[in-house]
Amino acid sequence: MTSDATYNVLLITWLVLCPLVFISLLFIAAPYGRHIKSGWGPSIDSRLAWVIMESCSPIVFAACFIFGNAPLSITLAAFLMMWEAHYIHRAFIYPFSLKNSHDKMPLSIVFSGIFFNLMNAWLNGYYIFSLSGGYPDQWLTDPRFIAGAALFISGFVINRHADYTLARLRSPGETGYKIPYGGLYRWISCPNYLGEILIWTGWALATWSPAGLSFALWTVANLAPRAMSHHTWYHQRFPNYPAERKALVPGIW
Repeated sequence: MTSDATYNVLLITWLVLCPLVFISLLFIAAPYGRHIKSGWGPSIDSRLAWVIMESCSPIVFAACFIFGNAPLSITLAAFLMMWEAHYIHRAFIYPFSLKNSHDKMPLSIVFSGIFFNLMNAWLNGYYIFSLSGGYPDQWLTDPRFIAGAALFISGFVINRHADYTLARLRSPGETGYKIPYGGLYRWISCPNYLGEILIWTGWALATWSPAGLSFALWTVANLAPRAMSHHTWYHQRFPNYPAERKALVPGIW
């Protein structure tokens, strides 16, 4: 098969797997963070796990940029900066905001995260920097890019503020969970997940690519069920949890 045909087969397979993962996560919460449980094999330090899993993505995407054959443009540089801004933070800054140094993550989750990030970064990077044929600088004024970039930035701000709020709940060395307040936590339990969904929905729109669409769908498939699990967990753990909060979408769900 040609490289284009191979890519298409892998992308279609990736899209077929997405709803299967979504359905499974409706019944099984991935066992890390507040949902950690025994029976998932050996574990490692959660900070190290996040670094290992997430660092794959900025490295692979940057490699696709370096070795891609699409004509260089300001637009391609913008896509590179958008992707790296999220993943450099996620891989090398976010893990060290985690206050509980005793948290663990099963290696099975780490390996699945590595696989996802390698595949997802390659699907997006290879398409944008090779298969697409390039994006001209005029794409920066296209309504799809403008709307997508606005969603991306909005989601980025929401996600970072939500993570910052969670990080401030614990003092160094303190364990346990508390009810977060402020920002979008006034209306939903998981604004960090809403922010990430907005980020990659914006990415799909800004790149106008099948790979971008697959990433947006995978983000929803992973995070919507986890938001439901978090929301249920909060209500079970805290009798005084705000009844008006929804799980993921203010006023709706």
